Amino acid sequence: MVVVGAGMAGVQTAVALREQGFDGTVTLIGAEPHQPYDRPPLSKAVLLGTAEGSAFDVDFESLDIELRLGSEALGVRPADHELDTETGPVPYDVLVLATGAEPIRLPGAEGVPGVHLLRTLDDAERLRPVLARQHDIVVVGAGWIGAEFATAAREAGCAVTVVEAADRPLAGALPAEVAAPMTAWYADSGTELRTRARVERVEPGAVVLDDGSRLPADAVVVGIGARPATAWLAGSGIELGMHGEVVADVHLRTSVPDVYAVGDCASFPSGRYGERLLVHHWDNALQGPRTVAANILGGVTGEPPAVYDPVPYFWSEQFGRFVQYAGHHTGADTTLWRGDPAGPAWTVCWLREDRLVALLAVGRPRDLAQGRRLIEAGTPMNPRLLEDPARPLKAATA
Repeated sequence: MVVVGAGMAGVQTAVALREQGFDGTVTLIGAEPHQPYDRPPLSKAVLLGTAEGSAFDVDFESLDIELRLGSEALGVRPADHELDTETGPVPYDVLVLATGAEPIRLPGAEGVPGVHLLRTLDDAERLRPVLARQHDIVVVGAGWIGAEFATAAREAGCAVTVVEAADRPLAGALPAEVAAPMTAWYADSGTELRTRARVERVEPGAVVLDDGSRLPADAVVVGIGARPATAWLAGSGIELGMHGEVVADVHLRTSVPDVYAVGDCASFPSGRYGERLLVHHWDNALQGPRTVAANILGGVTGEPPAVYDPVPYFWSEQFGRFVQYAGHHTGADTTLWRGDPAGPAWTVCWLREDRLVALLAVGRPRDLAQGRRLIEAGTPMNPRLLEDPARPLKAATA
């Protein structure tokens, strides 16, 4: 078994193969030279210097998992069952693609001093002294990563301006009425948020917007999204989707034999939501590998293949608030609120035909935990009871 990509999805696939009883060779290949590590702490503890790193607590040696680090994948030749890497070809019986996503770069900003991304351990280590010196920082993009970085930078004492091309934060992730209350969080934290603002160019020490205004910037952090890290698969015959992601089936198999895909680099068809999902979140990289391992081993034991159809989940810590989301809201026909969005704790519930399909919980972790189970079960809800924030979600069923 060869797993390419040593992030959460790749590591968990290798571990799951061992936990589920595979006793053959497992090779884990990673492009970075570092011991495999978890990414969420990069925008928090690692960035602020309260932790040196976030290596996975996995004993690869005792699990007999061979690590090949600092070896970038260059291509796949399915007919030959070989993976091409910087350090030479690697034969495989079964290959798992887990190369994750890579940040989208700001056009015209490449090579300009002081421009940063935040995706890797090296990125976080380059940014840590910037925060320590309490520089003026401009963040481009008011998405999840932009908000989390702005939170850390304010905590470190930096002056922070966030520039967002849309009219609100999280425009690509949440409806306008749900994202609107989050706008105030920026001002409350002392962060300046500039919406409907596009970057014209980045110069050393400044960001110039399309209206001609200049923002002082000792450092610029770009957080305008990520795309699947799959360019290296060109010419392999492995089908890619409209976002460049690997197109996997309900069993996380790709379009070519003996190759699976999992995590940020792959989309999968969801029977629960009736559409193909591309989920760039930690929990997807944790859950998918168990299905991949089960299906790889099932091919040997004759077990029926497992179907991957999770309730997507993620969380974000920003501006002193714990934000959690479960489900997928685009097909909902009803939106209900629990609590005052101007307050410290509230929840938004999305329903389709009186069944909960998604919820966003701010400071209400119990709502999230109960709601996630209700989504999984497809339990009919009573909308009138659901709107009462004092009533537990599990007691708001029809």
